[in-house]
Amino acid sequence: MSSVEALREFAPETAVVLGSGLGAVAEAISVEGELDFADVPEMPPARVAGHAGRFVWGNLAGRRVVMQQGRVHLYEGRTAGEVTAGIRVMAAAGARQIVLTNAAGILNEAYAPGEWMLLRDHLNLTGASPLIGRPAFIDMSEIYTPHLRARWREVAQGQGITLHEGVYAGVLGPQYETPAEIRMLKVLGADAVGMSTVLEAIEARALGLEIVGVSCLTNYAAGLRAQPLRHEDVLRASEGAAAMLGAWLAEALRTAGD
Repeated sequence: MSSVEALREFAPETAVVLGSGLGAVAEAISVEGELDFADVPEMPPARVAGHAGRFVWGNLAGRRVVMQQGRVHLYEGRTAGEVTAGIRVMAAAGARQIVLTNAAGILNEAYAPGEWMLLRDHLNLTGASPLIGRPAFIDMSEIYTPHLRARWREVAQGQGITLHEGVYAGVLGPQYETPAEIRMLKVLGADAVGMSTVLEAIEARALGLEIVGVSCLTNYAAGLRAQPLRHEDVLRASEGAAAMLGAWLAEALRTAGD
């Protein structure tokens, strides 16, 4: 097992956070090291199904990449600072760009399960911020970097990936939303909803990282279809999409210097 020092010596260019069921994307890396969350003093353990709880780093498409397999969440009883510890670890190791991924519920009925959404913007409805306690008045006008979004759109088109671009609502959880809450989120302008990502994006922006965010659309949100929502169904849908994300990521990295 490697150490934080080994990660810093590797000096990754790009960081990736893999959301629920997407951990298998790390299998695309030519692995040079890995590190459990438990071996990083500031990292709380990942306890939710579908989140392995480790960093893996190596080369992908000629780029030095570190992947955070899994994340921790506010709903586990963690603070905003704990939730975003991995962002600080990877930024301190040298990463200047970050890819944030998640599994999300669909609010925009022009979208369908199995499709993807590129985050254009977000709504932080968690009631928290990792910047509390710091005089960090960070501009959030373009939190998701335009030129990275353009590259991911172009690669998706070339690979035949159905990609939307919209607003992600980050909520506290852990319960799924009620139909009334979904109607409210749609009025607020959200296209998809989940329980992660927004705090990580805030921390990454504060650290000066360029950011791209991608949602794997796994299911329709409450009240839009008859079936109940279950975490195991979300995992099943996102695990099936992991290979697609891996190829998409590799090509976006390969063309980064084009």
